[in-house]
Amino acid sequence: MIAETGHFALILALFVTLSLSFIPLVGAHRGDESFMRFGSVAAVTSFLLVGLSFAALAWSFLHSDFSVRLIAANSEVAKPLIYKFSGVWANHEGSMLLWTLILCLFAAAIAVFGRNIPLPLKARVLSVQGMIAAAFLAFLLFTSNPFLRLDMPPSDGNGMNPILQDPGLALHPPCLYLGYVGFSVSFAFAVAALIEGRVDAAWARWVRPWVLAAWCFLTLGITLGSFWAYYILGWGGWWFWDPVENVSLMPWL
Repeated sequence: MIAETGHFALILALFVTLSLSFIPLVGAHRGDESFMRFGSVAAVTSFLLVGLSFAALAWSFLHSDFSVRLIAANSEVAKPLIYKFSGVWANHEGSMLLWTLILCLFAAAIAVFGRNIPLPLKARVLSVQGMIAAAFLAFLLFTSNPFLRLDMPPSDGNGMNPILQDPGLALHPPCLYLGYVGFSVSFAFAVAALIEGRVDAAWARWVRPWVLAAWCFLTLGITLGSFWAYYILGWGGWWFWDPVENVSLMPWL
């Protein structure tokens, strides 16, 4: 039932982000304040729904629910608690859910803390952020559903890749994702400014704190990942040219 709750929350979040994608945008175009303010409500709601879904998956990992295919493939009963929790994102489906959660987190942060941003610009920013979140939610639900069940659950799981059983797994991916995904806010501000046809010093002041926050998290994530790769693999092996890791340097620069 917990897994089904998480799955249903993702479905609801998809509908909320789809409405976030166009209602505030229409409101900004027409000058309709109620439509524009809907963006903040939808952004916070989508974050709460995806947060509920992530919590459901984390609970299932912590309680070793091997009827969930993802958990049977990436966890085991005897695994330490820290790796049961970090195992939530030590796989494709779980990491995409964490990615989507952070996307919705930034949208909610703009809704709550962006009170000084002009309402039309804020509505457009939230709409663009909603479009990105909707795309990732659709990807999760249609191609990478983390809540698929097994007809005959095993008594124990397959466990985790031994290289991933490290404290770096608990810290590096969330920090890196906060940096990666945080730059989606910069993209949303840029697209919103293009729609408005105005990029000026005031726009730069509004976007600067979000860029700095993302850059700081990305710096921390790259540093932790570099240290992890160094003491585990001597800064070599498969990870030396792993594009997933090295591409993080591009937005950082």
